[in-house]
Amino acid sequence: MGNASWGSVRPGIIIELEQRCLKQMIVGKRKVAPTAFDEIDNGLEEDAHKLAVEREAARERLAKQREARELFSSISAQLSATIHSTLDHQLASPEQLLAQSGLNETQFLLLDILYKPDVALERLRLLITDLPWLSRDLLNVVNSSAFRHRRQNSAEIKVTESKLVLNFIGLANLQTLIPYFCLRHWLPQGQAHLSWTTRKVWRYTQQSGIAAKALAELNGLNPALAFSCTLLNQLGLIQVLKASAKVYEQVWSNWLKEANQSQDRALYDAVLATEFPAEYVYQQVVTHGGGLNWQLPRLLNFETSPLTQTLAELDNSLSYKDLSAYAALVARASCYAKVSLLDEMEAISFKEKRLMYDYHGLTEQELFHLQKQNYRKLQLI
Repeated sequence: MGNASWGSVRPGIIIELEQRCLKQMIVGKRKVAPTAFDEIDNGLEEDAHKLAVEREAARERLAKQREARELFSSISAQLSATIHSTLDHQLASPEQLLAQSGLNETQFLLLDILYKPDVALERLRLLITDLPWLSRDLLNVVNSSAFRHRRQNSAEIKVTESKLVLNFIGLANLQTLIPYFCLRHWLPQGQAHLSWTTRKVWRYTQQSGIAAKALAELNGLNPALAFSCTLLNQLGLIQVLKASAKVYEQVWSNWLKEANQSQDRALYDAVLATEFPAEYVYQQVVTHGGGLNWQLPRLLNFETSPLTQTLAELDNSLSYKDLSAYAALVARASCYAKVSLLDEMEAISFKEKRLMYDYHGLTEQELFHLQKQNYRKLQLI
C-alpha cells in the first residue's frame, strides 16, 4: 500500500491526485468522448470551436507587432484583475453566492425527502409543481420512447397531467432523476467558454453518483441517499464555476463591445484573445468548493439534513477512517470516478491508481462490482 495506508490522514500523493483530477476538469484542454449525458451541451460545441478559431486568429495578428503584444499583456492583465476582484468579493460571501445561484428551499426539500421510505408521491408532486423546469424535464422523460411502451394501449397519447407523470415514472426512478435534473439545472448554461469543462464536470459527477448507488446496493445502504449525497458533493464546484462564468461573460462582453465601438482593431483583438481564467477558477474551487457544499444548504436551513451533515463531514474530516458509512461511501465512489477520469485523460499511472484505491479501502469485490456498471447513461427501472 505504500505511503497511502488505509484510512490514515490523507497523504500528499492522494491530495495531489485529487487536485490533478480537478485541474483536468477545469484547466485541462483535453476533450472527452461524448456519451448520453452530453445533451447538456445544448449545441455549444460549434460555438466553442468558432470562438477558439477567432481567438487564434487574434493572437496571430497581435504577435506580428511588439506594440500589439504589449497591449495584449496590459489589457489581459487589467481584464483578469477586474474579473478576479469581482469573484473574490462574491466567493468570500456564501450568502451573496446563494442569492444569485438559483438554489432554493424547494429544491433542497425535494432532495431531503426523496430518499426516505415513507415519502408520498403527492407531496413530491406539490413540490415539483413549484419548479417548472423540473416538471418539464420529468414530462419529457415519461413521453420519451423509452417509457411509452409501459403505457400499453395509451402509448401514443402524450401525458400532461403531473400526477400521471409521477405514477408512470415511479418513486425508484424519481430518486435518480430528480437529483440528476437538479444538478444539471445548476450547471453553467449557454457558456461556450465552458462547454468542455462543463461536460467533464457533468460526466465526473454522474459517474461518481452511479458508482455510489452501486456501492450502496452492494453494502446494504440506501442507494437514493448515497446518490444524492454524491451528486451534491460537487455543488460547491458547480457554483464557483457558474459564478465565474457569469462574471467573466459580463466583464469580457462589455470590454469587447467597448473595444469594438472604439474601432481599434488591436484593442479588440487583445480583449478577444483574453481567455476564461481557468487556472484562477481552479484555485478558487480548491479553496471554496468543499465548504460551499454544506454552507449553501445550511443557509437554506437544512443544517440537520443527513445530506448536509455528510457533505460537512467530507469537507472537515482529515482522514478516511474518521468518516461515517455514507461519507465513506461517497469518498470511495468519488475515488473511483476520479481514477476513471484521470485514466481517460491518460494522466494517472497504475501505481497511482492502486494508491487511490488502497487509501480509500476499495475492496476487490467493490472494484469488480463498479467495473460492471454502465457509466454511459442512467439505468432506470
